[in-house]
Amino acid sequence: MRFYPVLLLLLALLARPDSIRAQGRLSGVVLDSLTHQPLPFASVFLANTTLGVTTTEQGKFNFPSVPAGTYDVVGSYLGYRLAKQSITVGPAAQQLTLLLTPTANRLAEVVVRPNPNRASDYQKFTELFLGRTTFSRQCRIRNPDDVLVDFDPEANELTATAINFVQVDNQALGYRIKYYGLRFNTNFTQHVVTFYGQPVFEEMTARNARQQRRWEANRAAAYHGSLTHFLSSVRAGQVAEEGFTAQRLRIVPNPRFARADSLRRQLLRERETRMLSAADNDSIRIWSKVPAAFSMLYTKVLPVDSVRRVAAGGEPVFLRFRDNLQVSYLREAPDPLYPIRTAQPTNAPSPPADRQVSQLVLMVREIEIQPNGQLTNPLAVFTDEYWGFEKMGEFLPVNYLPPAPAASPKTHP
Repeated sequence: MRFYPVLLLLLALLARPDSIRAQGRLSGVVLDSLTHQPLPFASVFLANTTLGVTTTEQGKFNFPSVPAGTYDVVGSYLGYRLAKQSITVGPAAQQLTLLLTPTANRLAEVVVRPNPNRASDYQKFTELFLGRTTFSRQCRIRNPDDVLVDFDPEANELTATAINFVQVDNQALGYRIKYYGLRFNTNFTQHVVTFYGQPVFEEMTARNARQQRRWEANRAAAYHGSLTHFLSSVRAGQVAEEGFTAQRLRIVPNPRFARADSLRRQLLRERETRMLSAADNDSIRIWSKVPAAFSMLYTKVLPVDSVRRVAAGGEPVFLRFRDNLQVSYLREAPDPLYPIRTAQPTNAPSPPADRQVSQLVLMVREIEIQPNGQLTNPLAVFTDEYWGFEKMGEFLPVNYLPPAPAASPKTHP
């Protein structure tokens, strides 16, 4: 079964600061929303980055140098709800006030789990949240008891939330991720996975120089070929130079699929109560091969200005294209664990084994790519194929900067 993830914030796979981009200063204060008294030693961080600080005894915080772009500034304090404020950082210094609301009866509050997680439900959650890549296999959730997983059989949906945050240690990339405010949903009928929240990254301490070098190589490999890398290359007008090709892809529904699928399901139901004939089993096999849609891939490689619109004066830059987009990264082969597709929802052949092939769907007419590589609305795009396969194992902070020149292929211990 394939799942089509709508990346999250998922996917913070949508940002790359540039070393030459303007830096801005951000400062402020964290207050109790009821008393307006300062909250000392509260945590303040910029979601999807490694940038985090602790407030002073007067509740003040300061980020002296933040790459230009739009961020969610998040405040956290024991006994209070998270406070979040979106802000666009530019060259000018900015100040803001975060108001944290106390939780009801916070001194006597006790969190009671209604039921323990079923092992099978939790296993499905970890597979879909962490992913199945080589790097994902090196990710561990360190506080599983704080994750609340629920399966609704009628809706065929799996949901998960967290008490405070989910902590993921990624030993492949050397990051500890605290994922605050997790909202996870999987619809098995629609084959859609969505999750979002406010993650903050912490650098892990390497045991030795060899491990640090491996982390650095793996981070660069996770970045190259990613959606983040592609969006940055579109904005810069350097798609081909960065190793990508983009092609127009049309998906046309198959009018024969609905009837074939209905007949197949009917025979499968009958198989539960009677022995099917050889002809019936042949029919199931034939109908199972009827694609839900037909893929029509245009062989012409699109020039960069076919996938973007640049406003007069060079700013802003918008992601824009017709139909769907098939994006191939030519400089790296897929992860060894990337599954060979055996059942297709369309008639598309399996992609070449020497490149990473992804699909991108634009849910709106166009969407702005900001100077830091983020989309103004990350949920305006929908990813599939290889980008849908990569998840927490390749999850990088917004302020990650890949080395130049391009990194070598992935290094696995």
